[in-house]
Amino acid sequence: MDLPDDLHNMAFVITGATSGIGLGAMAALAKAGALVIGVGRSEANIQQAARLIRQENPGARLHFFLADLSAQNHVRTLGFQIQKYLQAEPGGPLHALINNAGTVSNRFTVTEDGQDLQFAVNHLAAFHLTHLLLPQLATVPESRVVTVSSNSHRGMRMCWRDVMCRRKYNTLLAYKQSKLANVLFTYEFNRRFGKNGIQAIAADPGLVNTGIGLKGTYGLVRWIWQRRSQLGADPGGIGEEVAWLAAAPEGNTRESAYWKHGVPIQPSRYARNESEARRLWELSESLCRIRFGG
Repeated sequence: MDLPDDLHNMAFVITGATSGIGLGAMAALAKAGALVIGVGRSEANIQQAARLIRQENPGARLHFFLADLSAQNHVRTLGFQIQKYLQAEPGGPLHALINNAGTVSNRFTVTEDGQDLQFAVNHLAAFHLTHLLLPQLATVPESRVVTVSSNSHRGMRMCWRDVMCRRKYNTLLAYKQSKLANVLFTYEFNRRFGKNGIQAIAADPGLVNTGIGLKGTYGLVRWIWQRRSQLGADPGGIGEEVAWLAAAPEGNTRESAYWKHGVPIQPSRYARNESEARRLWELSESLCRIRFGG
């Protein structure tokens, strides 16, 4: 899957851009000439990511924002910062948002908004940031919202009685539910906004050698993630796949809203359930204190 040769008139936003899949996608898009706006939560990691990309591509057009995506206030501020930057920077309109940021936590961790950390970062941040950048995406034909999900959504259902997993927290089940939410969001977005020319895609990266499960875990959970990462693919290559989904001509991606390694496939039947997706959408709007419309 080759990216278009010239993306000089396009801008892309990537969350979780300082390592793993996000860094790979950022490098691929920058190499093709795009203006790439990355989001990270550590200034040191941001500087290192910029240095790594510019070692291979000295002329890369990069800009980074620092944000804690677990906090709705920070997501809101980030959205306004990106809007302002895009208005001032002659780098082309926003062609795609790549919701890549994710986290895993061993313990039930409450955010400042009273939400489960995994659900807040893995789903709500993507939902909220998409809402904030929708006006920019709506100005571009064939714009995209690519959200990195996971095969782990299969076999899961939303736990409506305890979406935040407060009663009996299980790290892996909380993670799997957040990845299911990514797919439900993708399909509901297309039902609401596909007619406007914006396509949402859920990207299944498969097993990838990243540190996502090693930062906030210990014991058995950490061991499982270590094993997963050892068996996983190079994140740079997967990042290129995600970049292709964000930048490829529309006809190449319309076949499906769920892709794995460049191949359109079907997610679980439950992940395509319209009533469940609508219910999650309405809950997410309430938790983020926004109204999407559509």
